Amino acid sequence: MTLLEHLRELRTRLFRASIAIVIGMIIGYLLSKHVLQILQEPYCDLSKATALKENNGVLPPGYKCSFVALKVTDPLLLTLKVSLYTGLIVSSPFWMYQLWAFVAPGMHRNERKWAYVFAGLAAPLFAAGAVLAFIVVSKGLEFLINFMPPSTDIMLEAMSYVDFVTGMMLVFGVAFEFPLGIMLANIAGIATGKRLLGWWRIAVFVFFVFAAVATPTADPFGMTFLALCMSVLYFGAVIFALVNDKRRNRSQPSFAGIGDDEASSLDDYEVEPVEAASPIDGYDPIDAPTPVAAPSSVDRPQPLDRRFDDIT
Repeated sequence: MTLLEHLRELRTRLFRASIAIVIGMIIGYLLSKHVLQILQEPYCDLSKATALKENNGVLPPGYKCSFVALKVTDPLLLTLKVSLYTGLIVSSPFWMYQLWAFVAPGMHRNERKWAYVFAGLAAPLFAAGAVLAFIVVSKGLEFLINFMPPSTDIMLEAMSYVDFVTGMMLVFGVAFEFPLGIMLANIAGIATGKRLLGWWRIAVFVFFVFAAVATPTADPFGMTFLALCMSVLYFGAVIFALVNDKRRNRSQPSFAGIGDDEASSLDDYEVEPVEAASPIDGYDPIDAPTPVAAPSSVDRPQPLDRRFDDIT
């Protein structure tokens, strides 16, 4: 295909992906109230538990879990934002297929095989990180709200709360994709499994620092849980790297790791003496070699005028 044909195909793929996202946004708009209710559950459950505790197990009359909208356009923007996020998730199989259909023809068969593996692992890892973020949000809110004095009423702003929850889910989901980068580095030959295993102390320290910075809540529960999960995923990627290195060494010849200027060692070989064959074994003895005749004297060359005739 020429460059213009590639650009036309890219335009077609992007147009189809955009149509799928718009249809997903329409579905997300119909489900926006239910999705927003799910996102508000951590705070509403905590607020309800606090109200029951303060009123001896009875909800006060007129109790309602409510959020604050600081601008007139916030309800509309919040609905559109939730619809967009839901639409991206609902339509992800279709627009990801369009991306794959554009990239796949330029890959070799082996690259396609590993792409299938990475695509199959990326979605579950991201989903696991998002679920973990949802749990951390519920525990983190409980930890932070306990610092408020009893006489203070808490009213969260709806837009900032949704941004906080979705941002946490995005950060945790991306953090869970880190082992795929390690696997890719091992497959490309950048880092071996033995070297990655030797870096485990540095990796665990980096995971805890990243969790402390990326987790917006100040509670130690979310930070520790995220760092431990990333450490477990790191060791899983190291095990994959060790197995992949072992498989790669089996498929290569024994001299693959020897340099071009390196001499081979003969210490591992046993030198067996050559025994003389006997006529009994069916072999005739070899005659002794005859001496070479002495060289004869070389005749003296003739002058140039006598070597050639008039024509030559």
